[in-house]
Amino acid sequence: MPERPSRPRPRGTRPGQRPVGGRPPRVDVTRLAAHEVLTTVRTQDAYTNLVLPAVLRKHGLAGRDAGFVTELASGTIRRRSTYDAVIGACSARGLRALDPPVLDALRLGTHQLLSMRVPAHAALSTTVDLVRHVANQGAAGFANAVLRKVASRDLDDWLQELAPAREADPVAHDALVHAHPAWVVAELRKALHASHPDDDVSDLLAADNVAPGVTLVARPGLSTREELPGEPTPYSPHGVHLDGGDPGAVEAVAQRRAGVQDEGSQLVATALAGADLDGRDERWLDLCSGPGGKSALLAALAAGSGAVLTAHERQLHRAGLVRRNLALADGTAVPGAGAVVVGDGTRPAFAPGSLDRVLVDAPCTGLGALRRRPEARWRRRAEDLLELVMLQRRLLAASLDLVRPGGLVLYATCSPVLSETADVVESALAQRRDVSLVDLGPAFAHVPGSRGPLEGTVQLWPHRHGTDAMFLALLRRD
Repeated sequence: MPERPSRPRPRGTRPGQRPVGGRPPRVDVTRLAAHEVLTTVRTQDAYTNLVLPAVLRKHGLAGRDAGFVTELASGTIRRRSTYDAVIGACSARGLRALDPPVLDALRLGTHQLLSMRVPAHAALSTTVDLVRHVANQGAAGFANAVLRKVASRDLDDWLQELAPAREADPVAHDALVHAHPAWVVAELRKALHASHPDDDVSDLLAADNVAPGVTLVARPGLSTREELPGEPTPYSPHGVHLDGGDPGAVEAVAQRRAGVQDEGSQLVATALAGADLDGRDERWLDLCSGPGGKSALLAALAAGSGAVLTAHERQLHRAGLVRRNLALADGTAVPGAGAVVVGDGTRPAFAPGSLDRVLVDAPCTGLGALRRRPEARWRRRAEDLLELVMLQRRLLAASLDLVRPGGLVLYATCSPVLSETADVVESALAQRRDVSLVDLGPAFAHVPGSRGPLEGTVQLWPHRHGTDAMFLALLRRD
């Protein structure tokens, strides 16, 4: 991305800080905005995509400036560990000795120098001004020295120097080169090779570092994808890849007849709705529905089949998001939408055997959606897996109790990790004689390379399909 025009905005000094030359330090507003995003994400465990709009509005940034801030902040967070290794090699101080605001600014400067089309002099001067603004003159001098060393080489040269040889330690090499924690690299490699033993995990990791485009979904009965701007998605019959601009400016999206939704998530809803089912087909449930994107598509699909979808969500504030997604802009309900119930998904308040179709989009590590959630890779820990897997097993068991004989349960995660996918499904099949796995292969014959780790399951991949790494398994209660 080309360098944005400098937009200096005078700022007062921090309490107790003496102005330099009697004037407040100058700072480029786009860099300041990006720094505020990093600070909020770091200090409040916030999500980048939720913080950005508020920061952009605060500073009155739109168009190319907003795009620049988005790439600068998201890209810096995404490749944090790589940049930390470079900064550490260019500083006599350890990273822990640096004040967090200064380190965040150095990361922003390093991203501009190594991964953006920003002239080196502009990246240097604006970052030094930023450090002077968030810290002091001494820190600005330190930042200037560090960034000049960073700028002495390009990214490939730094990686060649700092990363261990792939032949000697492939996990450590890929972790540094592609900015993923080592345990994540190991889990993704194992999951990928379970379905595609000849694939190189580096292709998947590289895809995780490419910001995804915006995909829209036309909700059947409310809109068609022909009225949405963009190219039709190759696999979902309801989606388009937006060709630019603000999705909120699209009339159908503003009216909530359409929405923003990854193609992989669209396929989850269509897989459940399109599966053959004998007998009654009236009561559908989305067990873990927040924030409601899949619920909205499922409700529209349910309406077309004469069914009603109930949405279930444990967290009250997420249930509010579901209600919003299940209503049009004029306040009327999306056709096919029933009640939104707040409760524990492992002990749902529905009669056993009372439902026909259930979606379990289970809470998971989210390691299949690292393209759009750049901070997630740094927050998850390997020790999180056990608690999540136990929850996933309880949710799947509860959903199987809810469907009638012949009813269907679609288990899905936005993680390809085997303990969250194949292992959970195999456990359910081993514990219950009244449950069988339905082959999703025919329904996904138009999606090449989508076979999952278990025969009959589906696994999507960012590097193969351009979607989040969604896992799908369809089970029938016999």
